[in-house]
Amino acid sequence: MWSLPASFLLLLLLLLLGQAPPSRPQSLGTMKLRLVGPGSKPEEGRLEVLHQGQWGTVCDDDFALQEATVACRQLGFEAALTWAHSAKYGPGEGPIWLDNVRCAGTESSLDQCGSNGWGVSDCSHSEDVGVVCQPQRQRGYLSERVSNALGPQGRRLEEVRLKPILASAKRRSPVTEGAVEVKYEGHWRQVCDQGWTRNNSRVVCGMLGFPSEAPVDSHYYRKVWNSKMEDPKSRLKSLTKKNSFWIHRVNCLGTEPHMANCQVQVAPAQGKLRPACPGGMHTVVSCVAGPRFRPPKAKPGHKESRAEEMKVRLRSGAQVGEGRVEVLMNRQWGTVCDHGWNLISASVVCRQLGFGSAREALFGAQLGQALGPIHLSEVRCRGYEQTLSECPSLEGSQNGCQHENDAAVRCNIPNMGFQNQVRLAGGRSPEEGVVEVQVEVNGVQRWGAVCSDHWGLNEAMVACRQLGLGFANHAIKDTWYWQGTPGAGEVVMSGVRCSGTEMALQQCQRHGPVHCSHGTGRFSAGVSCTDSAPDLVMNAQLVQETAYLEDRPLSQLYCAHEENCLSQSADHMNWPYGHRRLLRFSSQIHNLGRADFRPKTGRHSWIWHQCHRHYHSIEVFTHYDLLTLNGSKVAEGHKASFCLEDTNCPTGMQRRYACANFGEQGVTVGCWDTYRHDIDCQWVDITDVSPGDYIFQVVVNPKYEVAESDFSNNMMRCRCKYDGQRVWLHNCHTGDSYRANSELSLEQEQRLRNNLI
Repeated sequence: MWSLPASFLLLLLLLLLGQAPPSRPQSLGTMKLRLVGPGSKPEEGRLEVLHQGQWGTVCDDDFALQEATVACRQLGFEAALTWAHSAKYGPGEGPIWLDNVRCAGTESSLDQCGSNGWGVSDCSHSEDVGVVCQPQRQRGYLSERVSNALGPQGRRLEEVRLKPILASAKRRSPVTEGAVEVKYEGHWRQVCDQGWTRNNSRVVCGMLGFPSEAPVDSHYYRKVWNSKMEDPKSRLKSLTKKNSFWIHRVNCLGTEPHMANCQVQVAPAQGKLRPACPGGMHTVVSCVAGPRFRPPKAKPGHKESRAEEMKVRLRSGAQVGEGRVEVLMNRQWGTVCDHGWNLISASVVCRQLGFGSAREALFGAQLGQALGPIHLSEVRCRGYEQTLSECPSLEGSQNGCQHENDAAVRCNIPNMGFQNQVRLAGGRSPEEGVVEVQVEVNGVQRWGAVCSDHWGLNEAMVACRQLGLGFANHAIKDTWYWQGTPGAGEVVMSGVRCSGTEMALQQCQRHGPVHCSHGTGRFSAGVSCTDSAPDLVMNAQLVQETAYLEDRPLSQLYCAHEENCLSQSADHMNWPYGHRRLLRFSSQIHNLGRADFRPKTGRHSWIWHQCHRHYHSIEVFTHYDLLTLNGSKVAEGHKASFCLEDTNCPTGMQRRYACANFGEQGVTVGCWDTYRHDIDCQWVDITDVSPGDYIFQVVVNPKYEVAESDFSNNMMRCRCKYDGQRVWLHNCHTGDSYRANSELSLEQEQRLRNNLI
């Protein structure tokens, strides 16, 4: 009977003190948050809280980035970009639930932060706070992973492997044929072959990174098994009598991404009293490796449709077998919307590309956005399809998809053993250091260094990919400050030239006998790797819409002449009399990647440009050229240097980089840098060009000075018609928008840009 008066006195005391009753601490997820506002994206809006069954707002007093970060993480995003005060996303309705929220930034939920208490506020709705989260969702919130899809029993089925039996299979890399072994609760077991089907084999092969299965000579393997069973000294004979040796029965449909999604019977129904797999033997499976993973001379086991193979590709992935999904329709590449995207559809893409099943289907443009069309949405594969085009789907434009909904995938790939043939040493973190490789020297496997002659970003990208560390941040030629592994300082690899698509440095071109002009020691090759990278893309449509001709008097071109923005014939003119004919245009360069684009050099190396009255952080950032239809230069294009800044950002996102006052330079994720048509040097000088049909070309980051997740979209080309008085640009597109081949090496890209093809 004491509970009623006690609670009444407590309530009365709190009311006298002018405070609302304290809310009980809530566990993560019990306090619900949402972002709302006119036209807001999923990652931004007015912050609202659900309390006592009613949605209310949060006041902006004391609200800062750490509070926004906690809110964004609770909503399933990786972090916060910024916050917005004074009801930027419109005033809310109902109660203002929280005021003077104070977080340390490490909390997992907003209700773990300090505040005035529920409903205690001196604010009006004109002070409602908004937040802008990073578009990338936390894993588990915006991806369907095999590990997330498994039940309690499934999580005990950890891995699958093939144990080769034939001597020829043991020598092969990757291993494509052998006895199936399943890791169950930390111990490897073999699988009984009774009731085993090709569908089961398809699932096993998919898990191991192979697109399909092949029949096995079961009669031969039965003879091998029987001979071992008849051998009294055979250890295998005694092991098979234990039920702990076996997985008793597996039944798959063939569409599952993991064996744990199948019906798996570990032991006979009657328990341990009845022997598992009576009269059976271990299951042997043979898989067909995709084209990328076959030995050079091996012929494919089945006829492949090259045309179908090219109609899907992966872009912007750090590793082989991962990336944003793009499909070729109406002769143009476009993306797939993540509405309805799942592991089954993702696995169809993976197998079509010669990989295994999908281990993760990613939503929300987690591997970067594209700029072109969105071709497909609501893709609903059943899992048996050979290509994505066979799956039912809608047009991407039918349900309001944006590029922040671009779908991506991570596929299972075969274990080639490459990761064990490279390592980093001496760095401050596991992601950087001297590159050390294992190669065969005089018939013996040895570890050693790589000569830094010709070492560049292409080679560093391959090294980081081989290490499983993502993208290369820097290719380092001078590593005297890093101590390598004792005994591995000798150079064992030199003249390394990678196209950029290889899976390992050992696959790149290199010298036969090692020859390093610098010798060993301080000039060994090094890298620093990163799991995310920027991705710059030119807005081709804006170039097409803003192009025009101007006859500009020489009296207004002194500054541009000093910057080498005019053709050489301008040197011989009678300054300041006369004019130059300029093809002018605006350029808008978007960063669609997952990291800010920052200049390679620090402020101490930036160059002051008196004409432009600011510092240029990258001396050669773009190439502007006018070419004939067969690729020869007709207008002396120039190499434009830039000051990098966030000219514009999406609504609610704060600009981080600005050129003024010697500010920090770069382009933030999601923002863009615009160079207007009326700025000096934003042109190609066509004074000496005859009327005709041409190709107008712009290349961003042409020397690969700064690492990007995708270099294939750095080139933009337009068809150009010039009649001597007027100019028309049409069919402007980024370099990989229409190309049929799903993968072009960085070396081929460079040759194309430099007109060597």
